[in-house]
Amino acid sequence: MKNLDERTITQAVIERNSSSSNERLKDVMHSLVQHLHSFAREVQLTEEEWEIGVKFLTEVGQICSPTRQEFILLSDTLGLSTLVIAQNHKKPIGCTEATVFGPFHVQDAPHLELGSNMSEGVKGTSWFVNGVIKGIDGQIIPHAEIEAWQADDDGFYDVQKENLDKYQGRAVFHADEDGKYHFQTIVPEAYPIPHDGPVGKMLEALNRHPWRPAHLHFMISALGYERLVTHVFKDGSDYLDSDAVFGVRTSLIAEWVKHESGIAPNGEYQSHPFYTLNFDFILNKQKVEAA
Repeated sequence: MKNLDERTITQAVIERNSSSSNERLKDVMHSLVQHLHSFAREVQLTEEEWEIGVKFLTEVGQICSPTRQEFILLSDTLGLSTLVIAQNHKKPIGCTEATVFGPFHVQDAPHLELGSNMSEGVKGTSWFVNGVIKGIDGQIIPHAEIEAWQADDDGFYDVQKENLDKYQGRAVFHADEDGKYHFQTIVPEAYPIPHDGPVGKMLEALNRHPWRPAHLHFMISALGYERLVTHVFKDGSDYLDSDAVFGVRTSLIAEWVKHESGIAPNGEYQSHPFYTLNFDFILNKQKVEAA
């Protein structure tokens, strides 16, 4: 095709992409091209703005590393992550809600015994977390895999720290035969998402803050059930109503109970105040594909 203009270019691109044998890819690209071109027309995108956009996306890619995923941050801060989660994880009332995955998960977190301390010596206030894994029908789910990860009380994840030779503040546990889990860690605090890169510059330009409320990440898997990726947020934390990544769900806010010094749930004496959290997770049955 020759002599394409602002009225004919969109259909030309769609037709050029139509030879793919992947029907889903064709559908996605068809819609993407239409919406992308419509966006450019709607805002009357200038060449200078196009160049700025290309430079921004280039910088997002360049700052990514095995321990930093700026594209996930971009998706999170634009609300795209929450949108995709919401439309793909519709659950029956009573199931624990899903929320954003975040950019700081790793694939090889250490496997620890129930009751272990996953903070690995990080300074902070002791925190004892426990609960039960159940199905929506109330049935106990034994031996579910429970992966947890968190920031420290300075707001940093282990993968953000230089010269650290072991993981801290993350672990994989397995519930016992009664579906119960328990472990020790430290109390995380509210923290800003990494804002020293292009996403941070975008937030600053939009007069938005980069802060997230205090939370603990969970990913829970069990045979016959949908995998759950979620958080538990601290009731009363700052930024619950303005989470930078739009991840807060009311049902995921829980009381982190403060205790004065004394005997902790692990049977040991704590000479300083400590916290506890009791939170049960309710999983949805995995959908059975029709034959």
